[in-house]
Amino acid sequence: MDETTRIRRLLTDELGECCDADVERRLGELESLADTAFGDDAVRPVFAVLGNETRYRLTRALVAAGDELCVCELEPLVDVSESAVSHALSDLVAAGLLVRRKEGNWRYYAATSLAAELFATAESEVNDA
Repeated sequence: MDETTRIRRLLTDELGECCDADVERRLGELESLADTAFGDDAVRPVFAVLGNETRYRLTRALVAAGDELCVCELEPLVDVSESAVSHALSDLVAAGLLVRRKEGNWRYYAATSLAAELFATAESEVNDA
């Protein structure tokens, strides 16, 4: 069964009857929706980077800390190598979820307002469900 057949059935159920123009109109609306939803997918990297457990945990820890932490303080929070932590932190900075500050030999990271808002919104939605 092709997409237009199913859409035609849906529209017939919703409208009581359906013609080719109804199907074409709805397909046009769906195409416009896709352009809006996927056209400028600037937020995709933010969600993609959080799909990794190490990056998620690092971001979550920094949001919970509410302040910056040194890399050496973050390493014990995740069960990966030092280089994996550094790589994960770089990915999170690139996605706009963390900021980095270097002081001498030490690197400090903090969550951005974007990261804090994402977790606050997610927690609020889960708690309201």
